[in-house]
Order: sequence, then structure tokens, then C-alpha cells
Amino acid sequence: MNTKSFAILTATTIMLSAGAANANMLFDIYAGGTYGFGGYTMYTGDHDISKSAQSYGAVLGMDIPMFRVELEYNYLDADALNINTGFVNAYFKIPTPIVKPYIGAGIGSTFDSKYEPTHGIKTDIDDVMAYQGMLGITLNLPVIPFNIDVEGRVMYAPDIMTDIDLLQYEGRAKLRYVF
Repeated sequence: MNTKSFAILTATTIMLSAGAANANMLFDIYAGGTYGFGGYTMYTGDHDISKSAQSYGAVLGMDIPMFRVELEYNYLDADALNINTGFVNAYFKIPTPIVKPYIGAGIGSTFDSKYEPTHGIKTDIDDVMAYQGMLGITLNLPVIPFNIDVEGRVMYAPDIMTDIDLLQYEGRAKLRYVF
């Protein structure tokens, strides 16, 4: 084996082992909670119903310098509407030191949801695919392992009941603990 081949193999081995040793520095794992306030509109063939709503949720994800991927659970609480959702979200962010703007999208499902209008007849909502889009900023607190997200969010769930679509919109705050 000549010296040139040996040098290339040695350099490759060192680079690969160094990359594996520092892999945990390339991304952060986080968990957090969300609170949102806004409204929803149920679109029907005859008329639309709009009401205010609030949401509570939990997230678990992985933060990479320009991207973020997370699993999200949300509970939408309104006068007559209670919806559980689960999403897989992906974000693209601009990596700046303290304030990081981002845009995101998610795909998921509604499940175990109820609609109970004022006349008291409770209706189960179908488990359907749901989609969401987010636009916001992350405040990175460098001294402590917390990040704060402030975002606008829109969620769309088609055909939650026969010929009824749901559009939910809100402003939301998310507190994430970075492990």
C-alpha cells in the first residue's frame, strides 16, 4: 500500500469518526407546550358558523440549524366544538442569533372530537386528515435552555361532518425546553 492511499484512508477514518462523535451537536431535541387563542369557521352549504376558540397542546421535536421537525398534539376548545388533533410539522427557519423567523406546514388528523350546539344534541366528528400552516418567530434565550415561539397558525380539516369543513385560525405561543 503506498503512502498516498494510506493517507487518504487515514484522513477519511478520522473525518468519519469525528463526525459521529459530534453528531449530537448538529441537532437539539426539545419538548414543550402551546397555548393559542383565535377562532374557527365551519363552512356549510347554507351558512357559515364562526366562533372564538382556544387551543392547548404539546410538542416533541428535533431542531436542526435551518430546519425543525416535530410531533404535535392539540386540543381545540370552543363553545360547541371540542377537537383533538395530531400533526407532523416541518419548519424552515432563518438561523439568526436571537430572533429566528420561520415558516412551517403540517399534516395530521382529527380524532375523538365532538360538536355540541346550543340545542344539546352531541355529534361525533369524523376522523379526517387535517392540514396546517404556521408563520412566526423563535426567541432563543441563550442563557437558559428554553425557546419561545410566537406564531400565527391556520388549520384546515375538510369534511369533519357531512359537507362541513373546518378552518381554525389563531395566534399562538409555544414554550420549548431544549434538552
